[in-house]
Amino acid sequence: PGGGMDLGESIADAAVRETKEETGIDIEVTGLIGVYTNPRHVLAYDDGEVRQQFSLCFTTRMLGGTLRTSSETKEVQFVAPADLDKLNIHPSMRLRINHYLEGRPTPYIG
Repeated sequence: PGGGMDLGESIADAAVRETKEETGIDIEVTGLIGVYTNPRHVLAYDDGEVRQQFSLCFTTRMLGGTLRTSSETKEVQFVAPADLDKLNIHPSMRLRINHYLEGRPTPYIG
């Protein structure tokens, strides 16, 4: 799940809200996997807005909820790490997953 922060919201609160909105799952943020930036990843919107995207990737604990899709998700499911190679995952997303699976002692900054 991903998205932007609302005014007056902490980054952890935004992660909790976006996860609930996009997956139906209630979480709490437990740590930081990394900060991901790419100067070549620039988004140009129809309204003329241009952004260089970045993301913060968190570890979380699932508290409850029921998996469901939303207007922002086509499919939601849990996938075993051994099955990840069967999926078409963008390299930038796979990097984040790999960093989590490695159990890195400090957050990635890049």
